[in-house]
Amino acid sequence: MSIVHPLPLDRTAVPAPARPRRTDRRRFRLATGALPELPPHRERVRRELAAYTSRVHLAELVREHGSPLFLLDTDRITTQLLRLRGALPHVAIHFATSALPHPAVLRAVHAFGASFAVASRGELDLLERQGIAVEGCLHTHPVKTVADITGAYLRGIRTFVIDSPSEIGKFAGLKSDDLGVLIRLSFPNPGVKSDPSPKFGVTPEDAPALVERCIASRLPVRGFTFHVGSQTTSAEPWRRAIAAALRLMHDLEARHDLRFDMLDIGGGFPVAYDEPVPPFAEIARGIRSALAAVPSNVRVIVEPGRFVAAPAMTLVTRVIGTNDRPDGRWHYLDQGLRGAYSNIPAEDVNALLFAAAELGVQPLGDDAAERATRRILTRTRVPVTLAGPTCDRVDVIARRTPLPPLADGDLLVSPMMGAYTWAATTGITGVAPTPVVVLPHG
Repeated sequence: MSIVHPLPLDRTAVPAPARPRRTDRRRFRLATGALPELPPHRERVRRELAAYTSRVHLAELVREHGSPLFLLDTDRITTQLLRLRGALPHVAIHFATSALPHPAVLRAVHAFGASFAVASRGELDLLERQGIAVEGCLHTHPVKTVADITGAYLRGIRTFVIDSPSEIGKFAGLKSDDLGVLIRLSFPNPGVKSDPSPKFGVTPEDAPALVERCIASRLPVRGFTFHVGSQTTSAEPWRRAIAAALRLMHDLEARHDLRFDMLDIGGGFPVAYDEPVPPFAEIARGIRSALAAVPSNVRVIVEPGRFVAAPAMTLVTRVIGTNDRPDGRWHYLDQGLRGAYSNIPAEDVNALLFAAAELGVQPLGDDAAERATRRILTRTRVPVTLAGPTCDRVDVIARRTPLPPLADGDLLVSPMMGAYTWAATTGITGVAPTPVVVLPHG
């Protein structure tokens, strides 16, 4: 076991909730004609987290390393990559490095055999420091300086993303038979947590003109890329985007005698924070049906970030102060929105928060007893406001969230904290970044 503190940069798991055993469900259905009641999302996550924190000896880790603390479990990185490969077996995986650019994560992704999507010189530096060859990476930022492009090119990057004519001239002088760009398409998806289309991408109607500008400048276009938005809970946005991209490819190949060879369908696969999400297998099934129309010569790429990284880290924080204010009880924690909880304002996501005492309650075997236990826990919870340690008035983590009674020194635990948390810590208020303990395999 090793403790690793965050590295400076230059510059998205709670396992699937346990289901009743099939034999138990069958017996119950035969006896009553109905399926047994399943616990609500928070309780299902609590049970899984209680088992996990017991297995990794959370109390001992906190005694040894203190708090706040990130627990990074690289086995969960591998598990998520396996889920992705099993559901989309013919798609090349390029992990979105920005989600969790921790050395242990990069090594786990590389050991799995996946590649990386990078967006900065700093991310390339991180990969090279881990001894990872960067030649097969994608440079996915649509806006780059000439120095960014030249530096990445000299390191071996050959596929870049653009979405505007102003980027084309930046490739002048880079001559290589295997150099090419992907045109980023914009498909608005306002129903998701984070829709990148207002900032990046060209509409499918305007894409042909950009392709023609690339042809005139002798900059090869390899294909198209898009991102339908973070936490997309239906396959339909991917289906529409894939169909539109394939129509573009077909029309432009016929019009300009081109031969595209790449389609990047981005990321955005959902993970369960404070609400359940549809099974990934269900979403992947819809994506596979759309990908069936992709020509055999076109390589399909996916860029998972949150889906791979979020389940890998669990956050432990501590109550450092308590005050009764006009709107109720406030507890102040040793990390806040500028640090470990930075995904709340930046990503508009809220991981579940559990008092450590809740995780010591062992679920009982009888269904009726389990329901009674949940009722007792619910009755003992009180709504509290949780705030970070800074003097920043916006540093409020959660308002009126029900938790068991807390006292100074008590621990809180949050699962699903690997994506855009440690990576997005600013440190501008002087609060030290949260250390990371890398859990051993096994």
